[in-house]
Amino acid sequence: MRLRRGRAGLAGLLMVTVLTTTATGCGTLVLRDQGPLPPRSSGPPLPVDVVVSDLTSALQAEGVTLERMPQKLITVECHEYVRGEHKAATADAGLKAGFARARSDHGWVSEPGDGKNGQLLIRKGNWTATARLSGDGAPGTAGSATASVLVVLGCDGALSKSRSRTDSPAPSPVPSP
Repeated sequence: MRLRRGRAGLAGLLMVTVLTTTATGCGTLVLRDQGPLPPRSSGPPLPVDVVVSDLTSALQAEGVTLERMPQKLITVECHEYVRGEHKAATADAGLKAGFARARSDHGWVSEPGDGKNGQLLIRKGNWTATARLSGDGAPGTAGSATASVLVVLGCDGALSKSRSRTDSPAPSPVPSP
């Protein structure tokens, strides 16, 4: 019986100590704000037109033709979408080969997770490109001659666009020279 009371007393003392430490701020050294994370790219921001041109030309060389989506349809600034249709049987192979060409010929580098879970990830400067492989039997491709291909480009620090009352699109954050 005494052993139980001793444990209950010890647990109560421990609880009071933890609450006091949190209330007085003595434990804040462990949770101190270290400031913002360092930037993922060390160079100057790349213009969006250069990035889109690099990637679309690498994919074009592998037979995957994509076109840029209009800015007024994109709700996040510093994001670009390039899309198109490709033969369903060779869409995944074309995307993989196009991303490999972007790495070898245009200076893109693989990101962690590249190729895992059917997702391709590459990075150049302050931009990351992602594409999801359709895989065999993906919804919408079974029995279809073509498959939709979408590559999403996003830059570091992307935010939602603020729309004016006239709903005009916001300008690209890094215009081409």
